[in-house]
Amino acid sequence: MDNQTYNTIVSFIWGIADDCLRDVYVRGKYRDVILPMTVIRRLDAVLEETKDEVLKMKESLDKAGVLNQTDALCSAAGQAFCNASPFHLKDLTSRANPQKLKADFSVYLEGFSPNVQEILKKFKFHVQVDTMSDADILGAVIEKFVSPSINLSPYPTFDDVGNVKLPGLDNHTMGVIFEELIRRFNEENNEEAGEHFTPRDVVELMADLIFSPIADKILDSSYSCYDGASGTGGMLTVAQERLYNLAEQTGKTVSINLYGQEINPETYAINRADMLLKGEGADNIAYGSTLSDDEFPSRQFDFMLSNPPYGKSWKIDADKLGGKKGIIDSRFVTSFADDAEFNMLPRVSDGQLLFLLNNVAKMKETTELGSRIAEVHNGSSLFTGDAGQGESNARRYMIERDLVEAIIALPNNMFYNTGIGTFIWVLSNRKEAKRKGKIQLIDATSMKLPLRKNLGNKNCEFTSEIREQIMKLYFDFEETENSKIFDNTAFGYSKVIVLRPLYGEDGKPLKDKKGKLMPDKDLTDTEQIPLDYEGGINAFVEKEVLPYAPDAWVDGSKTQIGYEISFTKHFYKPVQLRELSEIVADIRAIEKETEGLLEEILGS
Repeated sequence: MDNQTYNTIVSFIWGIADDCLRDVYVRGKYRDVILPMTVIRRLDAVLEETKDEVLKMKESLDKAGVLNQTDALCSAAGQAFCNASPFHLKDLTSRANPQKLKADFSVYLEGFSPNVQEILKKFKFHVQVDTMSDADILGAVIEKFVSPSINLSPYPTFDDVGNVKLPGLDNHTMGVIFEELIRRFNEENNEEAGEHFTPRDVVELMADLIFSPIADKILDSSYSCYDGASGTGGMLTVAQERLYNLAEQTGKTVSINLYGQEINPETYAINRADMLLKGEGADNIAYGSTLSDDEFPSRQFDFMLSNPPYGKSWKIDADKLGGKKGIIDSRFVTSFADDAEFNMLPRVSDGQLLFLLNNVAKMKETTELGSRIAEVHNGSSLFTGDAGQGESNARRYMIERDLVEAIIALPNNMFYNTGIGTFIWVLSNRKEAKRKGKIQLIDATSMKLPLRKNLGNKNCEFTSEIREQIMKLYFDFEETENSKIFDNTAFGYSKVIVLRPLYGEDGKPLKDKKGKLMPDKDLTDTEQIPLDYEGGINAFVEKEVLPYAPDAWVDGSKTQIGYEISFTKHFYKPVQLRELSEIVADIRAIEKETEGLLEEILGS
């Protein structure tokens, strides 16, 4: 579908709110009507061609006294869902009596199969039906959505002489329309940074990073893809398309099962509706919190993509898991580094790293392909947390297991509702030989195309050419201005406690009852010693500490390992200073201009 048609549909639907809802709903509540009605109309349009067959099947089932009719009716509809009411949505526009309209519309909604009923329940749409009916705008809203001016059907419409009037709307484009509507509503409501949707150009890059490196390893097989913060399912859709395209290019026959979990009832409902429309197994989309109510605890997946909320509290999840100090979930507290309870729990104000750890726990360990993960985070996942704290431990766990393949810094203002810096983490448990024990950092912050018009905070995008440039940096795996290669140990450090003795009034160091030197608390210091420091801790102390404090020693019992990643450190570009001659020339030019003005003023 071309952009003009797409924009026409989005603008038309967006305009329904102003045309019909303005005097009844505040702007922040427009979405409560527009989103479910868009879903309903799409479902209705998909079912139009087989409606007669469904009604015939229902009549025969009723005569036979069959109670459980859902499977047979869906089969007659040719979809994973159906509507067995006697109405099409467009039939209801002829109702002049508001009470009759409400009654028939309710019958129409109740005619949907249970999987659609659940979607409508998550939208809490029955409340909106009452509100619209009471305000006598229900008919106007329905009439707008069945208008011949737009086509929300997958089938084209034709004019009187058989020419295509409006093209059909494929499932992919319908999903993009949902996301655009939600983006606009979020912008209107000034949603938090974590409540945004991932732009399609970023998702395309994530799909490149997940699939392109293993394109030659795709077999005639079935694969699985998972998103633990699935939103409306956009990442899953792009992943599916990318795998099918790669398989087609290599002459392989594949299938891909999509799985996701979403806590927001509205976006969950849209995701479920999208999967229903595709016939992709809507039951694989779960509702609830991935952190405290993981619906896929025993499953492992081939591919995982996600853009979890960042800078968002997970205190409710922590409480459900038994309180932060009582959490024993093996995704987040596990046996590692000689610690039976290695704790990777971040501060409760930001739970984004938990989503990455959740994905790590779902990596396949016994297949040749293993698992690949691409996940978007803000900068806090790179450096927040001191040695021994949850965030640092999470980085240590992933890096020391050699799972982190690459991290890509994205340009600012790539997302609709936030301008902050973001990064794509790429993980694999089947690194190719040249990447083993190493991490590639790619600085793509300057690789962007400005938009002619901002989309919320988003003022730039990745073109396909820019994505190819980023992927070339990834595949070349070389040191350049925008690509740096490091050993895993380059990001680790030992945090050591350096002590100095407490001296008495006689100038001699004091000792405790066991004869050990007593430390002076006021002189206690800490040092961060890189793991790759030649000679280790002892060499560092000898070279960097003892020359300045000969009586110092390290309390080895308190040494902790930490990991942090600093893009600024590795990609810092000093400001280029101007040549002195240029500065002098500018000063003289200004002086000359000033003298001329002064003479002119004095002369007048």
